[in-house]
Parts: sequence; C-alpha cells; structure tokens
Amino acid sequence: MDSVLNSTNQITLKVTDENISTGQAQAANKNNKDEKKLTSFIRKNLIHEKNKGGWKYASILLANQGLATLAFFGVGVNLVLFLTRVLQQENANAANNVSKWTGTVYMCSLIGAFLSDSYWGRYLTCAVFQLIFVVGLVLLSVLSFLMIKPTGCGDGFISCKPLSSIFAAIFYLSIYLIAFGYGGHQPTLATFGADQFDESKPKERQSKTLFFCYFYFFLNVGSLFSNTILVYYEDSGKWTLGFLVSLASAVIALLSYLMGTPGYRYVKPCGNPLPRVAQVFIAAARKWNVVVPANSDELYEVAGPESAIKGSRKILHSNEIEFLDKAATITDNDLAGPKNPWKLCTVTQVEEAKCVLKMLPIWLCTIIYSVVFTQMASLFVEQGDVMNSHIGEFRLPAASMSAFDICSVLICTGIYRKILVPVAGKLNGNPKGLSELQRMGIGLIIGMLAMIAAGATEIQRLKYISPGEKASSLSIFWQIPQYVLVGASEVFMYVGQLEFFNGQAPDGIKSFGSSLCMASISFGNYVSSLLVVMVMGITAKGDKPGWIPDDLNTGHMDRFYFLLAVLTAFDFVIYLICANWYKGINLDEDSCEKEMEMKLDEDDVLRRV
Repeated sequence: MDSVLNSTNQITLKVTDENISTGQAQAANKNNKDEKKLTSFIRKNLIHEKNKGGWKYASILLANQGLATLAFFGVGVNLVLFLTRVLQQENANAANNVSKWTGTVYMCSLIGAFLSDSYWGRYLTCAVFQLIFVVGLVLLSVLSFLMIKPTGCGDGFISCKPLSSIFAAIFYLSIYLIAFGYGGHQPTLATFGADQFDESKPKERQSKTLFFCYFYFFLNVGSLFSNTILVYYEDSGKWTLGFLVSLASAVIALLSYLMGTPGYRYVKPCGNPLPRVAQVFIAAARKWNVVVPANSDELYEVAGPESAIKGSRKILHSNEIEFLDKAATITDNDLAGPKNPWKLCTVTQVEEAKCVLKMLPIWLCTIIYSVVFTQMASLFVEQGDVMNSHIGEFRLPAASMSAFDICSVLICTGIYRKILVPVAGKLNGNPKGLSELQRMGIGLIIGMLAMIAAGATEIQRLKYISPGEKASSLSIFWQIPQYVLVGASEVFMYVGQLEFFNGQAPDGIKSFGSSLCMASISFGNYVSSLLVVMVMGITAKGDKPGWIPDDLNTGHMDRFYFLLAVLTAFDFVIYLICANWYKGINLDEDSCEKEMEMKLDEDDVLRRV
C-alpha cells in the first residue's frame, strides 16, 4: 500500500512540476534535425561557446600554469632564507612563519573553489586571483628594492640593516597577497582547463585525462627554473632581481590568459552548494522515522532533462549512505503544501551530498602522503645541509636538490603516458591504463619507499661524521634516490588526485574537487609540524637530545623517516578498504534523449486524440 501511495505521490508531483499544456506538447513536435539540435543544446545547456575550447586554448592554460608556478616558487623556494638573512629572524621563527604561509597558500584554494563554483565561474575567478597575485608581487618587488640595504646584503655574508615595523607589515601583506592569489587560482585553473574538453565525445574525454597529466607536468617545469636558476641568484643576495623575474612571469601569465578569452569554453556557476548540502541533512533528520521506498524510482526528482541545481546534470540514485535518501522520500505532508527544499530534496541534490561524504575518506587517506611530500622542503633540506655538498670549489645549495624531484616527475610522466598506460590498457582493458584509485595507491607505496631511502641515507650520513665537524663527509648526492622516489610518487598520487576529485565531483562543485588536492598538501604541512612536536616531546627527555635536535649529528632523524614509512604503510591498508568501498558517481547522461522521446510520445498521443 505504501508503495502505491509513494508512486501516486511521485506522479502527482511530476504532473505538478511539468504542467504541460496541449500547446506546449505540440511545440515539441519538430523535425528530426531540430530534435537533435535541441537535444544537444539541452545536454550542454551549462556550456557557453561550446564549439570552442580544445587543445589550442587548454595549451594557453597549461602555459599559464607553468609561468604562475615559476613566479610563485621564485618567492617561496628561498623565503626562509629571506626571513633569516634580511628580516633577521631566528631559524625556528622563520621556519614557523614559512609553514604558516605555505599552509595558507593551499587553504586559500578552498576559497577560490567556492567562489568559482558558487558565484563567479571559473574564468572570472582565475582572472581575479591572478590579478591579486600580480599585485602582491609588485608590492614585494618594490619593497625589496627599498628595504634591502646595503645592496647585496642577505647573501649569508653581508648583514642587512634592521627593518622598521611598517616595512615588516607591508612585507607580510605582500607575501600573503601572493599566497591568496596563487592558492585561489590553482584549483580553478585546473578545472577550467578540463572544461575545454567535451566529455560527451570519447576523444575529448581522453584529452581531458591527458590534460591533468600535462597540468602537473607544467607545474614542475615552472618550479624547475625557480629551484635552479632563481634560487642561485637569490641565495647570492640578488633578491630584487629574483622577485622581478617572478613578477614578469606572473604578468605574462595573466596577459596570455586574457588573450584566450574569446576562445574558452565557459561553465555557468551552480550557486552556493553549502545550503544545498545542509538541506539534505536537515530534510533527512526531519524524516528520521520515514521508511525509504524499496524502488528508487519512487524518490523525488524533477521532471525533464535539467536538475533542480542550476547548470548541473542529474545524478542517478546510488545505494550507499541510504539514510540520506529519506530527504528525497515523498510524504503526505510534502503533497499538502508548496515544496520546501528543507523538507524535500531531489535525488540529484541528495547524491551531491553523498558524493562529498564518499570522497572524504579517500581524501583523508591522502594527507599522510602529503606529510611525506612535505619532508622534501623541510627535513630533506636540513639533512642535505649537513652533508658534503661541494663540487670542486662550488657549493651546491641543499634546496637545489629538489631539482632531482622535478626531473623525476618530468621523466616519470613521459614513461607513464608512453609505456605504462598502453601496456596496462592491453592487460586490463582500461584505456586509462590504471584507474585513479589504483594510481593513488601506487603513489602511497612509492612514498613509503622514499621514506625508507631517506632513513637509509641518514644512517649512512651518521657513519661519516668527523669529531668537531658540523657536516658529514658523505656526499649530498646520496639523497638522489629519495628525491627521485618522491617525484615518481607525485606522478601517481597528485595527478591521480586531480583526475579523481575533479571527475567524481558533481557539476556544481567541480572546483571544490580540484581544491581537495591542494587542501591535502595544506593539512600535510600542519600534520607534519604536529608530528615533529610530538616526536620531540616524547624523545627529548632528560639528557636525550631527541630524534630531530638542532645538532642533527646527535639525533636520529632516520627513526623519524622510518616512523613516517610505518604510518604510510598503515595508511595504505586503510586506503585499500576505503577504495574498495568507494562507488563512483553515476551521471544521468541520457536524460535529454529520454526527455525528448517522452515528449514525442506525448505528441503522438495528443495527435491521436
């Protein structure tokens, strides 16, 4: 009886929503050519300029990514040295300030994603945040010219004059504008680039997958220049020159981005997702005692090809997190008055909330990997700083060893695309080679191996310490394996993350999906800092210096690396459980054709009558 009642309620609501008159039905009766055009238009109603885009304009966005990354890392790669040498901060305070700044960069990605998905759209969000990025770099470049006195100071030998509080405040304003601009721009740019390809075409769907691979490739190309050329000039005291090069790169990136304006494909923003998700939980809570119908077709959904979420495709019902289906269950009270989204939600709206909940466990499992990744900019550098880094008379900066990570990313990207994808595709029938979840799992394993390699290097470094010497006689090039392994893991983990979160996020929160990758890095920084504090609090007791003391020669940093390897292995087990449980989003790609057929059937009936 309940099933019959629910079916009746569903039909009643649909009839109310459609309100189809005879004249409207007759208007739908057009020739086959017009029907196909209308179907295509409805399917892509969220896209403007749908005949443009493609690789030509996606390439502009890839170049933009490389130039913007060059500009960002031109500031970030040596920021800790700028704080200690120019602002004369202590090492601990400088490291803490850089950690806060880095965390802010990646947390700002959530702000950019929210504005992009909700109100501004991808194009405007990218343009605004890039402009903020350029303003921050202008301010920093001018300020560095004025405050670095005498000329050439901050090279590690010549001391700079103390700065006034006003200059210090303006400096922090400039670097946080840079953080805000770059952080808000990054995830939106990735999503905007993916928008340039039409998913309804198989060839362009493959191009979209390839785009994410190239996106991370160009990120590393940009950072390669910063980590090799700019780091050398800044380290020698030519700070203003380094910042000006970053500024020029950012300006070129912005201008090239604007030049592509006429040819981009644009996606409409879908409104604020926060109320939509909240409505699902509140509606489900209000109907806690309501029985969900066994037949999912009896759940509420608006009629027609378009969903109730502006600019978003419909999402088919899934069987996971079933208690949220109560929000889409039709009751007598729903029929008694006007529809209230806080009491009755569509299936698509419920599935959007489910998608967010289903992605969260996968995302949480990526944070430990980001802890591993973070070591490359912190403990790896500290480790390299107490190793033999001389090549003849030239001393190699420890931070420049990250060039091996970047080269590893570039090489492994080519190997993956040209060798692994074709081979794996023939073995498992997947044109992508490996699924996103499989690649992320492989990334975790390689990241664990990187920590084991780093621990082994530290054990070897401690064996070559001479009494009274700060640095070990072991060559810094022993670090190459750990940098190479981290780079290889990035190809699988971060590229896989970009594809996974962007592909599995509903249309209304695509940029949010892309921002989860950067948010993972942000939380990885915070968790890494927390782990260091906890480890030192436990191991540095009494006369014991702890695992990571100021004098690394008296500590056991190798044990910290092995601890991270164990945590990554444990995280991998949890990840396997979450990945096995995860079921992907199921978009209603054929709703337009079904709607067209329904209207044609109605037209035939009316003509017969």
